[in-house]
Amino acid sequence: MMFTSTGSRGLYKAPLSKSLLLLPTVLTVLLTVLLPQYQDLFIYNLQAVRQGKQFWRLVSGRLICLDLKDTFCSSLLIYNFRIFERRFGSHKFASFLFGAWILSAFVDLLLIEALRFMFELKVDVLPAGLLGPVFALFVPFYSSIPRVQVTQLLGHISITNKSLTYIVGAQLLTSSAYMWVVACSGLIAGMLYYSNKLAVQKFIRVPGWAARCGSVLLEPVFSDSEPTAEAPLGMGATLDIQRQQRMDMLDQQLLLSQLEHLRRNAQQQQAQTGLLNWNRFFPTLRHRGQNRHHEGPQPQQPPYMHPPDNTAVAEEQVARLMEMGFSRMDAQEALRASNNDINIATNFLLQH
Repeated sequence: MMFTSTGSRGLYKAPLSKSLLLLPTVLTVLLTVLLPQYQDLFIYNLQAVRQGKQFWRLVSGRLICLDLKDTFCSSLLIYNFRIFERRFGSHKFASFLFGAWILSAFVDLLLIEALRFMFELKVDVLPAGLLGPVFALFVPFYSSIPRVQVTQLLGHISITNKSLTYIVGAQLLTSSAYMWVVACSGLIAGMLYYSNKLAVQKFIRVPGWAARCGSVLLEPVFSDSEPTAEAPLGMGATLDIQRQQRMDMLDQQLLLSQLEHLRRNAQQQQAQTGLLNWNRFFPTLRHRGQNRHHEGPQPQQPPYMHPPDNTAVAEEQVARLMEMGFSRMDAQEALRASNNDINIATNFLLQH
């Protein structure tokens, strides 16, 4: 779960993201391995744009990466950002990418002129590829994806569900000397389009007819079938690993059941202590068996009932957890057990 939203759903309901993963990668491999003599046509040469009036380079130079490392990092980020296609829909997601692509071209030219005027720094060539929209997607990623702490390093450095995405972005940022110019352009374009301060979404967007044509062309080729069930437990594993996985699953189900049974009687205590210490109140199945002989006779506990199915859950919170890669059933059970507290539910699902 470290990569924010990776899960068994893969690229389901994300045909545009899948096409952006496959097509640019294939074209990059063709240009770098089989057809290197045509690479000059896809160089993002701003000097040729300014002096040679080769305005077509603003298109060709901003579509295909000419560096395999840039292609790999941008593909990882696009795969992670596919959650926005599920959340916005393919049409709105395509409009965001298109708007950020257009705006970042203008910002590139403005930044280059500003560097030359203020610092006498002449930049003629920028990294090629669909990099502006990729950096622009960090804006909704930072604004709308909840930050959940996963662990800590050395007791001080927090590792969250978003850390790996930022690390990949930093790797892409440092891949070339002037990548920071493209990154700044993408972030500025993303903020302009996402905030819609200048009403740019009204003027720069993918037309409806183009979205319908793209849907007809892309969905039959790049759409994935809906996942019907989770992968079988222990597939390809030894018998001991299968048993451990089943115990973990039973432990999770029992914990949810116990939490729902006690939640109504512990609301005041929850309000005072914030988050519950799950392991303190509900030791795992394995620890129960190991500690039983060290304890004295225990009073008989009443049997715990499964949480009632009619407990209301917020569909918006369920959708947010599903976008992070959890199944609908797990999301509903976690929210029902945590009284619709998405932070408690997310922490529980990540830790179990």
